[in-house]
Amino acid sequence: MVFPPPYQPHGVQMQYNGKNVTLPPKAEELATYYAQYTETDHFTKPQFHENFFNKFVKILKKDAKKNDTKNEITDLKKCNFKPIHTYLMNKKEEKKNKTAEEKDKEKKEKAIIQEKHGWALVDGHKQKLGNYMVEPPGLFLGRGDHPKAGTPKKRVMPEDITLNLSQDAPVPECPIPGHKWGEIVHDDSVAWLATWKDKVNKDAVKYVWLAASSRVKGQSDIKKFSTAQNLKKHIVEIRGAYMQELKDDELKIKQRATALWIIDHLALRAGNEKDEDQADTVGCCSLRVEHIKLTPPTQVEFDFLGKDSMRYNNTVQVDKQVFKNLKLFQKDKDGKDDLFDELNTTYVNTHLKSQMDGLTAKVFRTYNASITLEKELANMELSDDMSVEEKMLMYNRANREVAILCNHQRTVSKSHDASMGKLDDQITGIKDQQEKLTKHLKAVKKGKIPEQKDEFDDKGKKKKKMPGDPDKIKKEIEKLEQRIAKFNTKKTEREDLKTVSLTTSKINYIDPRISVAWAKKNNVPIEKIFTKTLRDKFPWAMDVDEDWTF
Repeated sequence: MVFPPPYQPHGVQMQYNGKNVTLPPKAEELATYYAQYTETDHFTKPQFHENFFNKFVKILKKDAKKNDTKNEITDLKKCNFKPIHTYLMNKKEEKKNKTAEEKDKEKKEKAIIQEKHGWALVDGHKQKLGNYMVEPPGLFLGRGDHPKAGTPKKRVMPEDITLNLSQDAPVPECPIPGHKWGEIVHDDSVAWLATWKDKVNKDAVKYVWLAASSRVKGQSDIKKFSTAQNLKKHIVEIRGAYMQELKDDELKIKQRATALWIIDHLALRAGNEKDEDQADTVGCCSLRVEHIKLTPPTQVEFDFLGKDSMRYNNTVQVDKQVFKNLKLFQKDKDGKDDLFDELNTTYVNTHLKSQMDGLTAKVFRTYNASITLEKELANMELSDDMSVEEKMLMYNRANREVAILCNHQRTVSKSHDASMGKLDDQITGIKDQQEKLTKHLKAVKKGKIPEQKDEFDDKGKKKKKMPGDPDKIKKEIEKLEQRIAKFNTKKTEREDLKTVSLTTSKINYIDPRISVAWAKKNNVPIEKIFTKTLRDKFPWAMDVDEDWTF
């Protein structure tokens, strides 16, 4: 494991009530982590400020007590961390402006670290690690409205880490003098190489895994998608069974069938119980009465925090019996009461395994994500004269439906409007060029070839003069038309996808063979769909032919 270097105090003062204040090292470190988020969306969250400041004041009070002084900093509104933020921005700019030699040296140093720490021997094969850097201390961010956002993350030390090695493997030397590894285990039934407990969410565990491109991960992915593909053969029978059980006299079975209908049709996670100090996130089995609103005859509004504190807010029409059951489950209960008070995920998954080998609630999510993409792509009308960009717009729109189904949201980035404005400027510039060429063509056809003055671009480079041949001018105009179409496609795509994340479903839920087959069938380069990292992750999927179906 590679540990982050110790914190080096910079000595930049903050201001309190207009006066400069020199902070003790531990408080300065925390203030520095806070200041770096000054111009981000995290600063819009009240809990982010509250959690940071509570710890910040504790550190200052402890330091004041130690030095027999009084801590004057008690009000966050009187604090000004901008001097530290300015210092950080300047350091960032310095890093950007490094010379080619400095960047090359840094690259070589990283390569040495990668070679030493980035590999493991597994069953005699050299396998790349997915991560080997211990996460640095900082502020916990979380996703959505996480209640612990802004909470400081303590530094992970060797004593916190458990290593998983072979019985005969040499124990790696502890990189921090005076420290030692927490524990050494020899467990060949798990795939992790090192583990430690999360410093903020105490029940969460961090792991060092093999890279996505490793043999172990590849075998795991093949098994996962093959299980989802196998569900296709059993889905009619399984759906028939839970539809019948929706009317069962036994409450537990009735609840189980209703939960399965929701998990299957809405791609909800099953949900697990949590400790009290965790974020109030739920899945299907842990829904409370307050999380649904029923409107006759069959409308249900779901509103709750899902995984990573991402809000799930969706109004849907459900089966009549499902609506009737949900109304029954709400009867004589308070808002905080469990909707499915007879269920837990273990019970649901045990039942599913009896229906099909390897079947769990998560398999429904993988199955529905994959089948949704395949159906959406099949419904897209593509023609041979479409550009690759236009075809990719269609693909991403299909993928968007999967992201919506799985609730893979993201906030609109701050740079979205600026990015769209830049595209508009580029389109305007091309149209201006097109207009000039059109006028030039008319003049050439009349035999009046205008004198062309030298023009220079933003970088001072001389622009190419307009051709004198009418056919060449027409070709130039056509090329510009294609560029305008390309930029308009890009604009449409960015607007369509600004609130959804396509990456999560592409990595975890959609069988990659669907995308590969579609790309081959429609002459779309596979690198347009999968980055090199994903191509390395799914090498087993790259050889399917264009007629492959999920």
